[in-house]
Amino acid sequence: MFPCPMSRLAARCASLVLAIAAACAASAQSPYPQKPIRLIVPFAAGGSTDLVARVIAEPMAKALGQPVVVDNRAGAGGMVGTEAISLAEPDGYTLGMATGSTMAANPAFFTRAAKANQQLRPLVKLVNVPAVISVHPSMQVRDFTGFVAELKRRPGAYNYPTPGAGGLGDLTVGMMNEKLGVSLVPVPYRGMGPALVDALAGTQLILGDQLPSVLQHLRSGKLLPIAIGGDKRSPELPQVPTFAELGYPDLSDILDTWFGLVVPAKTPPAVVEKIRTAALKAVQEPAVQARMRELGASIAIADEPAFVQMIGSQLQRNRALVQRLGLKVE
Repeated sequence: MFPCPMSRLAARCASLVLAIAAACAASAQSPYPQKPIRLIVPFAAGGSTDLVARVIAEPMAKALGQPVVVDNRAGAGGMVGTEAISLAEPDGYTLGMATGSTMAANPAFFTRAAKANQQLRPLVKLVNVPAVISVHPSMQVRDFTGFVAELKRRPGAYNYPTPGAGGLGDLTVGMMNEKLGVSLVPVPYRGMGPALVDALAGTQLILGDQLPSVLQHLRSGKLLPIAIGGDKRSPELPQVPTFAELGYPDLSDILDTWFGLVVPAKTPPAVVEKIRTAALKAVQEPAVQARMRELGASIAIADEPAFVQMIGSQLQRNRALVQRLGLKVE
């Protein structure tokens, strides 16, 4: 007897199915990671978020055994990049930089941001980064008293660049106007990198930005520091008072910012742990810690539960501020 052609076909199909299943099983069991990893920065190149991301990317790549490639996705005050993280495949090959603006300020203004953040898992907070208010030398003020006096002398005449409409920039402007009795005008940019360019050129006379972006320009005298956020003076700018010292603890608080990591919410737990372990290992390297100090940032770890709690607390604070200050919500 000869085998039935249909039997031969069935046998071949069965073999093919088994081969595919075996390949899938092998793939599923392959250790993570097997290819380069994207680290999305939701702001333009040259800003503080970008600088810190690039400091940690290389040591994370060393710990993970695969390149970690920084991908700048600027726009809408950080919402474009944050949405890109939330919509990525939850396979561990897309991570994102989380900031106080993207995680705790934008959702206080925008439903779009709140929806995106629901699809993210905060992994770990890595660094604290104070923001500093500085001026271009042509403004002819040299200290906080002179700064406030000039703003009061010319209400509505001075702009305050922000990384986009709404978000932490608008909260800062609103609080400064309320607490100092001034009338700064928020001007949205596509991230703080372009705003810094204009501030250095004197197109904008006032800049509120995180220390990593502006420290070299403060040291060179291209910008002049007025006051800084945080609960203590920066070792890199020991002569610059905090807003708390000057009697404005709420401003010190809102200008005490941070960076951490997030992933798409459904990323497998085992992969999450590998990423978190790599990040923690990266910031423990002496070279990374030294570079962070040079930038004016400080390592300040918060594990996932503490990170989630902190984001929730700051979001609640910011929502209350939006209401009190009468800021526009979308």
